[in-house]
Amino acid sequence: MLFKPLLLFSATSIAVVTAQFETLRFPCSQLVTERLDPLVTPGQVSPHLHQIIGGNAFNITMDPAIDIGATSTCTTCRFKEDKSNYWTMVMYFKARNGSFIRVPQRANDGTGSPNGGMTIYYIRPRPPAKNLSVTIFPKGFRMRVGNPMLRNVGWALTHPSVNQTTFRCWDGTGIGPGTPGVGALDTRWFPKGPCRGGMRTQIYFPSCWDGVHLDSADHESHMAHPIGTPGPEGSLMFGTDCPTSHPVRTPLLFTETVWDTNRFNGAGMWPEDGSQPFVWSMGDPTGYGHHGDYVFGWEGDSLKRAMESQRCMTSLPANCDALTIQTDAEINKCMLQTVVPEVTEGQYLNKLPGCNPIQSGPEPATAIPNCDAASTTVSTPRPTPQL
Repeated sequence: MLFKPLLLFSATSIAVVTAQFETLRFPCSQLVTERLDPLVTPGQVSPHLHQIIGGNAFNITMDPAIDIGATSTCTTCRFKEDKSNYWTMVMYFKARNGSFIRVPQRANDGTGSPNGGMTIYYIRPRPPAKNLSVTIFPKGFRMRVGNPMLRNVGWALTHPSVNQTTFRCWDGTGIGPGTPGVGALDTRWFPKGPCRGGMRTQIYFPSCWDGVHLDSADHESHMAHPIGTPGPEGSLMFGTDCPTSHPVRTPLLFTETVWDTNRFNGAGMWPEDGSQPFVWSMGDPTGYGHHGDYVFGWEGDSLKRAMESQRCMTSLPANCDALTIQTDAEINKCMLQTVVPEVTEGQYLNKLPGCNPIQSGPEPATAIPNCDAASTTVSTPRPTPQL
């Protein structure tokens, strides 16, 4: 994520966020790649594949009564206190012969050597927002952003949600100009041409809460984006205010995932008709179905302490005096075994996991009836739940 930098490190450079962008930034490595979504389909195998990071209490149900911060025995996140779970869909490359292979993920700039995963940001509001204080998510809180069925722009261009999920096509010269979502290299759809430096996907979760509900039927209605006039960088996410319907300001949760797409840029690999070859795991070749899920799981008041510490809010985990740092080796060894018996990566597949034929739109995608894909799980060790 690129803001106005105070300092720059190395040739690739990581921006250190200035006081106007107070940010807790850290990597989380891969926990498991699994066809589970305990928010949307609790207790059932999900229709499409997700890549999951965070605490190892992740499971098919994620009962909100269970304190996952206390139940997880390890986490893939740099800060040991963050046992939350974050997940998104998975990217595949479609070969000319119609087969699919998972696109590998790689570490983001300045995050060390995590095994894939994502970079997580918790961002404080900044002026001219009227309320600069934040309420930390309570135990049991969860939310989703984006719609996996979309195959076209889902909002008016002036709507706060229009840039909540975006792509940045790295040109090989660095992390690119501008604030994520509104930068010159950013799009709301899959980039149309090869990205010489790989591709970064970006998700802004809503940061305004109704103050009452820990979740909602659609996992979205209890939250909203701030509204107002875009800041000088062109974004509505930072210096704007919460609507009266959702008056409680929470930290702005933002995630980045880096995909190693440049290994598929070779001559003769892209479609002969000139279209782009990448698809999301729900059969989306447009990119508009980009979405993410979050289940809060920080231990005790650790997130509050971190966001009140000026040393933690510098984007540099090593500066943080309120949390416990984990090494790359520690976060990379926290893993879960898959429970859905199917092959999802490491080889070319005849079809995407689940029942997810390519649906290009522009009308919304539809669920496939009578799906014959794996719909049961196998037993693997999991941490013992603590209520």
